Amino acid sequence: MGDKDLLSGYLATAVDAAKQAGEVIRNGFYQTKRVEHKGLVDLVTETDKACEDLIFNYLKKLYPEHKFIGEETTAAGGNSELTDEPTWIVDPLDGTTNFVHGFPFVCISIGLTIRKIPTVGVVYNPIMNELFTGVLGQGAHLNRNPIKVSSQSELVKSLLATEAGTKRDKATLDETTNRINSLLFKVRSLRMSGSCALNLCGIACGRLDLFYETGFGGPWDVAGGAVIVKEAGGLVFDPSGNDFDITSQRVAASNPLLRDAFVEAMGQAE
Repeated sequence: MGDKDLLSGYLATAVDAAKQAGEVIRNGFYQTKRVEHKGLVDLVTETDKACEDLIFNYLKKLYPEHKFIGEETTAAGGNSELTDEPTWIVDPLDGTTNFVHGFPFVCISIGLTIRKIPTVGVVYNPIMNELFTGVLGQGAHLNRNPIKVSSQSELVKSLLATEAGTKRDKATLDETTNRINSLLFKVRSLRMSGSCALNLCGIACGRLDLFYETGFGGPWDVAGGAVIVKEAGGLVFDPSGNDFDITSQRVAASNPLLRDAFVEAMGQAE
């Protein structure tokens, strides 16, 4: 079996796992409106945990020798160090605030790294029924149709996505809003969808032209989306313009035509 067949097998398995977890999220999503406040927190935690268990159990049966890093297991003190071994990196529910509010930008993100390189990516939004996939060297797809990044070459006509983040101390907020303020003079408009993984997919399919975020949860937010962006012809990099580091909690993405102008604009916004 060649590498290509092997990777196709990994992708098919990841898609199966994401679809199964998607049903759990869909059920929880439509329950959120009926749950009392304390119960809501429990519902999110339970949905998160149930999805991660489901995905990892499914993958471990087929690939017992692989390594696993998940948002929930890491939060519970599990090992999250990335090695060269094939490693499945999973965010079982990206967009938890959206989930709580019934805002349909929620997804499961599954990424496989091999020798630390993001190789297979699956991001599935079960509410809007959008399945984004990418495999190293095999292109990127949305619901099995090929996708590619936008061909926009002017910052001033570009749609920018970022996130406000979870920290609410004054210094962090000032830094965040000052950067946004500076960038808003240079782009067409701004979006905050509430999901890092779906923002990356937005770049991949050309809905968004520019995206950056710092201080997000961990590699599980970007492991799947990074492959999908690259396979759609886009670039994933550090907001400073340096190379992307999957463990750094810093990411930026765009099409190749905008990258340099975007990095320069972000530098001026510091």
